[in-house]
Amino acid sequence: MAQAGRRPGQTETRERILDAARQRFGAQGYSGATVRGIAADAGVNAALLHHFFGSKQKLFVAAMNIPVDPEVVVPLILSGPVEETGERLVRMFLGFWETPDGRAPFLAMLRSAATSEPAAAMMRQFMEQAVLAKVAEARGIPRTRVAAAAAQMMGVALLRYIVRVPALADATPDELVKLLAPVVQHYLDGDGS
Repeated sequence: MAQAGRRPGQTETRERILDAARQRFGAQGYSGATVRGIAADAGVNAALLHHFFGSKQKLFVAAMNIPVDPEVVVPLILSGPVEETGERLVRMFLGFWETPDGRAPFLAMLRSAATSEPAAAMMRQFMEQAVLAKVAEARGIPRTRVAAAAAQMMGVALLRYIVRVPALADATPDELVKLLAPVVQHYLDGDGS
């Protein structure tokens, strides 16, 4: 039975929780893993997970070393004029990829998802629940439109940062924003045209 309250050694406890979370998320996916199950595996009370991480989503972000927190990023994307959402999204996305340190975790996630069905399922569930559904709901559009915008940007990331197609790799971020923002905005407008 899990112990109540804090365990000695805050750093060790936090790492044990992260290890348990990685194991559970890996075995059961984002949707299947529960905070209670992770807490039991780590030998702590579920309240301690909430103390350290605040939510299942934040625990997943920390356990999987995801470089961005959707609880922070999604509100930033949705803030401001609706007609500028595409530009905000593209600027933010490119900003994450522009530096080698920012790019490395995304590359690791892509490689894992491309070579492991459990990793792909975990990322798919997380993206669907933590990002796509929230943006679609906030904009009143089908998730397919948000997923298409994400696919557009992932394709650019693949060709710019991994394959390094010169036309994209040599373009400035501002040039890419000017090119991509209207396309992404079209997906997010939801006007059906």
